[in-house]
Amino acid sequence: MKEYFELRTGQKMPAVGLGTGKLGLGSNPEEFNKVVENALDLGYRHFDTATRYGNEHLLGSALKKWTGSDQRKRDELFIVTKLPVNGMNKDLVVQFLEASLKRLQIDYVDLYLIHWPIGLQFVNEDEFVPRDKNGNLLFDFSTNISAIWEVMESMVDCGKAKAIGLSNFNQEQIERILKSCRIPPANLQVEVHAYFQQKSLREFCARNDIQICAYAPLASPFRQNYPNAADLNIPALLSDPVVQDIAKFHEKTAAQILLRYLVQELSVAVIPKTCNVTRLRENIEVFDFELTSTDLERLSELDRGENGRTWNSFDGAMKHPECPF
Repeated sequence: MKEYFELRTGQKMPAVGLGTGKLGLGSNPEEFNKVVENALDLGYRHFDTATRYGNEHLLGSALKKWTGSDQRKRDELFIVTKLPVNGMNKDLVVQFLEASLKRLQIDYVDLYLIHWPIGLQFVNEDEFVPRDKNGNLLFDFSTNISAIWEVMESMVDCGKAKAIGLSNFNQEQIERILKSCRIPPANLQVEVHAYFQQKSLREFCARNDIQICAYAPLASPFRQNYPNAADLNIPALLSDPVVQDIAKFHEKTAAQILLRYLVQELSVAVIPKTCNVTRLRENIEVFDFELTSTDLERLSELDRGENGRTWNSFDGAMKHPECPF
C-alpha cells in the first residue's frame, strides 16, 4: 500500500500526518520543537495546523530549523493550515493567509483549507472567537462561501497555496462550491474514525476526486480526561473489544489497527495528535502489515453513524445559516 494519496493537483499527501491542534499551548517552545523534531526523525512529513490553533509560529520555527535554506527539504514537506472563522470574508482571505505564511516562515502552503463554513465577525486577527459583553458569539450572518472560495482560488493562482480545500463542510455545501468553482476542492478534512465512518460523504468525495483527511481518527482519546467527557459523547474507541482482539492477533496497538483501517480500507489520510514519542512512532508504523477481509468486516460493523460523531460545532453555532451539522 502506498504511504501517500495523490491529490487532483498531482501532489502527494502523506497518508499519515501529525495533527497539532492544542499542541504547544501552555508549553514552552522547546517542548513543541522536540515533538516536531521527533516526528521528522520518525519520517513524518505531513504537518497539520491552523490559524485558530495559535501554534503556527512554533511549527514554523521547528520546521525551519530542519529545512534551513534547503529547498529540497522544503519540497519534502506537506504543510496544511486553515482560514479561521473570523476570517470568513472574501476581503480577509489574503490577509489571513499571508499572516499564516509569515508565522510559518514559508512562501507557500501545500494545502490551505477553509476551517469552518461558519463565519464570525472580524474584530482583529487574534480574536478568533469574538463575543459580545454577555459572552455571546458575534456571528457574521452574511458569510458567502462561494465568494470566499473564489479568493481561495486566487491564492493558488499567485502560488501562495499549492492546493485548496475545505474542513467541516457538509455535502450540500461542497456541492455549492463545485457548481460555481474554477478550481475544485482537492481535500476535505472532517472527523472520521471506526465509530463514525461517514460512508455517504466519503463516496460523494470519491466521485468528485476530493481526498478526505480524517481528524480525530482515534475518536480523540485525550478528551476522555475532560470533566464533561460523558456529556460530550466521547467513546472509548481504543478500548473496544473488537479493536483489542484484532490488535492482539496482529501484535499491534489498538491505535495502529484503527489508523491502518482508515488508510487501507477507507482510503483517507489521518492526522493523529500526540506528544509522546512512542505513540508518534506507533502511529506512523502502519505500513508493515495488512488487515484481513475478516478484520475489515468486523471494523466496518463498528460504525455508529451520526451517533458516533464526537465533534460538533462550537456553542451557539446552530444559529448560523451555514452550520454544517
